[in-house]
Amino acid sequence: MAAVLDLEQSLLLLELEPPFGKREVQLARRRLAKVWHPDLAPPGKQLEHERHIKAINDAADQLSRLAEGSRGGSVSANHVRASAAAAREARAEAGRRAYESRMREQEVGADRRRHDPFAGQVPDHSVVHRYARCLSYPEWGVGTVTGIYFTGEGDAMQQWARMRFAAGVRTVPAGSLQFVDFSRPDPGAERVQRFVTAAQHAMAEGEFKLAARRLIYARDAEPQNTAVLRLMTLAFWQGGDLTAAARAVRDWARAERDRPAPQRFAARIYEDMGALDLAAEAAQRAVDRGPADAGAWERLGRLRLRLYDRRAAREALERARELMPSVEGLLDLALAYQLAGDIGGEVTACEQAVALAEGGGDRDEDDADDLDAARGPAASLLPSAWSRLAHALARTDRASDAAEACERALALGDDPEVSDLLEHLRALAPRVLPAA
Repeated sequence: MAAVLDLEQSLLLLELEPPFGKREVQLARRRLAKVWHPDLAPPGKQLEHERHIKAINDAADQLSRLAEGSRGGSVSANHVRASAAAAREARAEAGRRAYESRMREQEVGADRRRHDPFAGQVPDHSVVHRYARCLSYPEWGVGTVTGIYFTGEGDAMQQWARMRFAAGVRTVPAGSLQFVDFSRPDPGAERVQRFVTAAQHAMAEGEFKLAARRLIYARDAEPQNTAVLRLMTLAFWQGGDLTAAARAVRDWARAERDRPAPQRFAARIYEDMGALDLAAEAAQRAVDRGPADAGAWERLGRLRLRLYDRRAAREALERARELMPSVEGLLDLALAYQLAGDIGGEVTACEQAVALAEGGGDRDEDDADDLDAARGPAASLLPSAWSRLAHALARTDRASDAAEACERALALGDDPEVSDLLEHLRALAPRVLPAA
């Protein structure tokens, strides 16, 4: 029997209502592609997403061709009803043939059971599941199965379901469903995976407070899961709940006592809270656990500066310069030298910062555990470096070099302080009488 295009099933798959045109089909395809793209699938469900998006694309192609050949470029509701009736008739014919075949098989089976009752075994009962979750989007909660449908034939056959969730009706691949048995609780690992996936979707949309609430359930299922504790710390921090973020990072630090990552988080969170002493202690623990991290030493030096511990700040920033210098770290080191009264060290640090900024050699911070904001290009710090060098040289007897540094800084951008300093240096220049 020739295949009959079932417009009704295609419209259900694309979540469209007649009448529709090619534009509506394209919009529906794009909307569903954002939901069922394989890159958004949870672990182990990429194949289900790929098969479902392929079915959506096939249905959209068929409906687009149908709309192009229709009068006015639009398919009416009557056309859909006629197609659905033809498809139902074709399915009824296929079902009748399958039923007759099944009856013949049952007759053969009855004869076999009569004469050979132990040839095969059958289950003693059947269970039909009605409630299920979508593993790809567990934030939809538990839904009710309203219909199971099949598209394609042979090896290309695909099963998909219409589900009624609290968020609305959704069309999902049947392989992404997890049927719910309310008589027994879910295993902890499944709850963790479900809530972590939901939290990641919320964080991708910028809903950090919602993600934090979902991660609380994941934490309750597995309190020592470090991945959950880290995501919870980030969600609370980005959501603005610093107190909860501090509690979460302390739990994470107890679970991973030897890693510097939770201490780096803690230092930044305490700094945002204004608890500079706690932030410095956390930064010290971070460098103790990761002594080769130049960024951690720079953070410790900045916190020590804010606590007016000049000696400890200078030692930390010098250690960062030895490991891997950066423009910001060198400028902070120059400030530490200035506060200590070491003008020569200040000038040297500023000159190194200028050379590093002009060479674009700022350190790349690609450590996934470090939450420092991504540094901009080193060239963006070049005006600040020249300005700091000009002020440092002005405190020496190198007035001409200081004036040249001022001119270089002003060439890169306007700065009233540098302009005033340049005028002051020019006023101090010795005047020479012209020859008689």
